[in-house]
Amino acid sequence: MKYDFDTPVNRRGTDSVKWNVGENELPMWIADMDFQAAPEIRAALRERLEHGIYGYTGIFDDWYEAYIYWWKTRHNWVLQKSWLMFCTGVVPAISSIVRKLTTPNENVVVQTPVYNMFFNSVVNNGRRVLENPLIYENGEYRMDLPDLERKLADPQTSLMILCNPHNPVGRIWEKETLAQIGRLAKKYHVTVISDEIHCDLTEAGVDYVPFASASEDCRDCSITCIAPTKTFSIPGLQTAAISVPDPFLRHKVWRGINTDEVAEGNCFACTAAIAAYTKGAPWLDELRAYVSENRRVATQVIAERLPQIHVVPQNATYLMWVDISKVGDSEHVADHIRAQTGLFLTAGSHYGEAGRNFLRINIACPRSTLLDGLQRLEKGIESYRAEG
Repeated sequence: MKYDFDTPVNRRGTDSVKWNVGENELPMWIADMDFQAAPEIRAALRERLEHGIYGYTGIFDDWYEAYIYWWKTRHNWVLQKSWLMFCTGVVPAISSIVRKLTTPNENVVVQTPVYNMFFNSVVNNGRRVLENPLIYENGEYRMDLPDLERKLADPQTSLMILCNPHNPVGRIWEKETLAQIGRLAKKYHVTVISDEIHCDLTEAGVDYVPFASASEDCRDCSITCIAPTKTFSIPGLQTAAISVPDPFLRHKVWRGINTDEVAEGNCFACTAAIAAYTKGAPWLDELRAYVSENRRVATQVIAERLPQIHVVPQNATYLMWVDISKVGDSEHVADHIRAQTGLFLTAGSHYGEAGRNFLRINIACPRSTLLDGLQRLEKGIESYRAEG
């Protein structure tokens, strides 16, 4: 491989949220990779840094062109420059849109178990979370479309937040399923925010379908949040984009993010995004292969040593979703594993009640770190069962 994903990098003492843990603890929780960003991105940032003047930075053609180029060549979806808006992050974008497009006490539909910040964006703004739980059957997930229609048909429902690909279950939604959502959204006058931040983190040879590309209905009701941050290990640079094809809806979103002052770029954020989307493809291809092998190794080790738990099959993200229903409640199990072994995982209950019997494990780390984590996981599960 051209790029090095095997060498661990010490992140302690760098104000890392992930690594703000005890000396003997191993964090594999938050969706933050333990790999250095692509050399091409670091070189672009270094060049910008050496200029020495870091003034107010606008959003110019090269930023738009980078996004358009990436989605056309990588995902076969042609974005228009007029659709795109800069935002400081996907979560700030979602929160701003919730405030602008809904009123207090209205419903926002989410499909649980789902990224916990969706709940924050809804509840912190005085809106109501309306859950459309995914169906977990035979060890895999699918959408409950009849229930979704009932939730969207509620006159109090004005917005849905879709996760595509889905975090934490690692599911890529098919075009037909997305088109069904678009049809229902149009029928019941609901706008759909599609969080597609994990879209590039798929298994080799597997692509995702942008929600807005699935049908005309999807395009017309869609607000798509995209970013290079998860993909290229640069979440701390706070750079993202919002794509809105419908001009009326786009104006509403533009007003929201500007009112909330989350539409101002900075020189490093734009520089990193442009470098990622114009020069980062070779690095990403190797990263995906490395994470895929990590997933294979982890799945095999768990199957051999911990047959009482089940790894949910996934084709996207670098987050393993593990069924521990035969062991115990996720909060108790996660707390026990951390206390006994130092391994810090995320309890599935953080993603809604539908995640209570699961653990989420970040496997975007050097292989040696992964194997250390798997040893700790085995020790922690065995200890928990022995005490149970």
